[in-house]
Amino acid sequence: MTSQKILSEESIKELKRLEDLYPEKKSIVLMVLHAIYDQFGYIKPDAVDEAAEIVGVPPLDFFQAASFYTFFPREKVGRYHIQVCRTLSCYLRGSEELVEYLIEKLNIKMGGITEDGLFSLTEVECLGSCGTAPMMQINDTYYENLDRAKVDSILNELRKKAKSG
Repeated sequence: MTSQKILSEESIKELKRLEDLYPEKKSIVLMVLHAIYDQFGYIKPDAVDEAAEIVGVPPLDFFQAASFYTFFPREKVGRYHIQVCRTLSCYLRGSEELVEYLIEKLNIKMGGITEDGLFSLTEVECLGSCGTAPMMQINDTYYENLDRAKVDSILNELRKKAKSG
């Protein structure tokens, strides 16, 4: 057993619930990653080790899945994790300029977090909204047909939201 408990009681309860839903052990991998992400906001390696032990699936299976799917960050991200699509449709419609603008506006590097911990920025592969390019996802919300004015409005709204609650 892991020497120090990392997962919350709520997360452990969720893992036990999931075990009953997925009789084929390896089928549980993505759902467990979601539970870890929900608790920590990223895929914390020692939490993966503890979860793997609980559900009886090798930790490697979790790390392989997490490395494949971009929606499972493996390092701490900001409260608002901005993921900009960089595939062809978005690129042709200005995602490169969008990224440059976000880097300048937020004063961070790609993969970085703002000093206040509010925003992080990454580029990802296709987010499945090619017809509304360029687009980005912030946490679980899509923002489409972006330009500088829309980006400014979105960031201002998120800053207000963060201050109010």
